[in-house]
Order: sequence, then structure tokens, then C-alpha cells
Amino acid sequence: MLTACFLLAAVQCMGQYAPFKMLRYDEDYAFLKTDTSRNFYRRMKFLPLTKNGETYLSFGGDVRFQYYHVINEEWGEQPDGNYGYVFSRYLGHADFHAGRHFRFFTELQSGMANAKASTSPADENPLDLHQAFFDVNWFPEKKTNLVFRVGRQELSYGSQRLISVREGPNNRHAFDGAKVMFSGQNFRTDLLYSHYVASKKGVFDDGYNKNIKLWGAYAVLNDVPLLRNVDLYYFGFDKKANSYDDGRGKELRHSAGTRMWGKSRAWRYDVEAVYQTGDFASKTIRAWTASAHVDYMLGDLRFEPELGLKTELISGDKRLGDNRMNTFNPLFPRGGYFGLAALIGPANLIDVHPSVMLNFTEKLSVDFDYDVFWRYSSQDGVYGPNAALIYGSSGISDKFIGSQYAMAAEYVSNPFVHFGCELTYFAAGDFLRRAGPGKNLLFLCLTTELKF
Repeated sequence: MLTACFLLAAVQCMGQYAPFKMLRYDEDYAFLKTDTSRNFYRRMKFLPLTKNGETYLSFGGDVRFQYYHVINEEWGEQPDGNYGYVFSRYLGHADFHAGRHFRFFTELQSGMANAKASTSPADENPLDLHQAFFDVNWFPEKKTNLVFRVGRQELSYGSQRLISVREGPNNRHAFDGAKVMFSGQNFRTDLLYSHYVASKKGVFDDGYNKNIKLWGAYAVLNDVPLLRNVDLYYFGFDKKANSYDDGRGKELRHSAGTRMWGKSRAWRYDVEAVYQTGDFASKTIRAWTASAHVDYMLGDLRFEPELGLKTELISGDKRLGDNRMNTFNPLFPRGGYFGLAALIGPANLIDVHPSVMLNFTEKLSVDFDYDVFWRYSSQDGVYGPNAALIYGSSGISDKFIGSQYAMAAEYVSNPFVHFGCELTYFAAGDFLRRAGPGKNLLFLCLTTELKF
């Protein structure tokens, strides 16, 4: 009853607004300054601290529960017996605005894993300071603005192929750093320097990490003639010790890329290419990726089907033991790059991924997809979503990794509550059967999430 009253107050307060974003610090509740309602949810989202309402606090959060059921986990590497486990994640934030020029944002995160035999920090991190940064906003009332941000923060750029919040796994990414954001009517440019915050399985122990650095620039250009929208970017990556099939050592990598994206009434497209140079364990880095994602929407048909096709070419090492490193490093990609099952990561890969989405109602949609994976190079192994090596090449010439069949359903009852179900069957290919047990894998995930 209490939850129902809370949601009713929230819906009445927010009205036609869609309040929640992937990056919660991008939400702006200043519009509630003129709202005359006085319910609990309105006060939580906009709590004025001065008479004119220019200084205020805003609170929010996210609670997510996921039930996982996996048979033949890691294609049979993990012993069968305890198939099911539960992930729970709690995020809570406070957003303080002192006028239009200064803002402080802080967020706590707690991720727990129940009944899972073996966990990683991405699965389980009981309580930590996830974000804490301040903004200095120089020209908030002008078309061209400049913002300085310093502190622990989430980063997300473009299609999240290289830099993401890692929404799929139980704990999200964060970085300690500084960022300059320059924006105008049809452009936005970020300059950043940061250290990756490595998750640990304790309480308030995700301290400053000097071993992994990320810096770069990301520009978004809108309303470009013919191309619609164009992203141009560069990222530098420095890691004290990293591992690939071709060895282990210090890595300094530079990534330069571009992305073209847009949509019309029927079409949606996203095309991206990245080239990488640098040095790994005294080897010269030459790596690359090219990807395309095209959707066609049949809005006049029943259930408004959306036909999709994704494909990616991602380089792998050409020859073990030489002075070149050709394995692509995805840096900090989405944890569930090819679905929540999160079996394979974007390195040394050829991927073809057709899909069909059906919108049964405004609230219920179901996506059916088929994904086929090959190794790009037979001289390199198969990598996981976190770019860690799963199986080395081991002299195996077979490139076919396997086929993935998936169904994902989502029911959004209102802007605050959604339910999800994902069912995945992975049929192991020749390479997996030769490199390990190679058993076919069955994965089920049920999700319930509340945002406020």
C-alpha cells in the first residue's frame, strides 16, 4: 500500500516528464520550482533551501533485483549443481545545487550476490562511494556553456563501445578525474583525465587507483549535412599490467575513432570505426574495429515490428610471439555487450547479429535475435566482456565460436517500475569444443527494477 501511494504521488508529480536517464546526474528537476504540489515525492525531488528556490537538494535512487539461472556456466567449466542465484543492486544519490553556477553530486552503491558460488567485484561490492563530484557552471544562461567537473564520476560516450557505465553487471563503473565540458547549439566537446576506480569486495574500499589511467577528448556534432550526427574522439589508456593471449605487460594504447548516427521515421543507423596504436610489453600495437547497426521500423504493421542487423569486425593478434600486438582493447565496454548472458567480449571477433522486435503494447516489447560468432584471427583467443582471456588460441585452427539464440522481453508498467526477462541458448562451436568442455549453455534472467 505504501509503495502504491509513493508511485501515485510520483506519477502525479512528474506528469508528462520522462525523469530518468542512464546517467542520473543528467537529470534536472529545477522545473519543479514552480510546481505548487506538496506531496512527498515532489519534496524529495526538489527540496528548496532558500526562499527563491535557487539553492535546492534533489534525492533519487535505483533498486534492482535479478534472478539468474544458468546451466553449463562458462560452457561447462563451472561444476553443475547450484544453477540459480540472485543479484541485488541499490543506488542512492543526493544532488545539491547552489544557484546556477555550483553543484555537488554524490551517490552510494551496494551490490550483493546471493547463492552464487564464486563472485567477482563486478558481482559483489557491499557498499561504496560510487560518485562524488562538483561542477562549476560558467555560462548557464547562454547558448554556449562551459562546465568544469572534478571528482569521482560515471562516464559514458556514444554507443558505449569503449566507455560505458557497465549497466548490465551488478556494479557500475566509475572514474576519479577531471572533465571540461564545452557545449553549444549543435555541438558538445568533453576533455577528460581520469583514473579508473577498481571495484573491491569490501565496504568503502574502492580507493584511488594509480594503475589504470584514461584520458581523451570526445566531440559530438549535430545537424551535420547528409550525415546527421557525427562523433569524433580520442582516448588514451595506460595500464600498469595487462594480459592477452600473446603475453602480459605494461600497456599504453591510443584509440582514435568516429561514429555516424541518426534516425528517420523508418530508419535508425549507427556506424563506428576505431583504430588503435601504442605499445604493449615492447610490442607495437596496431588494432582496429568497424561496426554497423541498422534498424528498420515497420510502424504501419501490427505490433510495429523493428528489423535490426548488427555486425562487427574486431581485430585479433595476427601472429603469436612477434613484435606486433593486433588484439583490439575495448577499454571499458558494456558488461553485457551481446546480451545479459555476457559470454563473449569485443576482441578478436566477427559477429553477425540479426534481430526482430515486436511492440505488443506501449508497455510490452519482445526482442528475438540470433548472433553468430567467429574468431577474427586463429592466432588469438576468445575474450570475455571485461577483455580478460577465456581461452587462448592453443594452436586451434577452427574459428567458429558458436551461435546464440536469445529472447528479451520488457514490460514498463510506468516510468518508475519495469520488469524484464531474457532467455539465451548458446550452441558451442568447433573452437569451444576443442578449447574446453564446449557444452551448450542455457541462461535465464528475470529482472525487477524500481527507479525514483
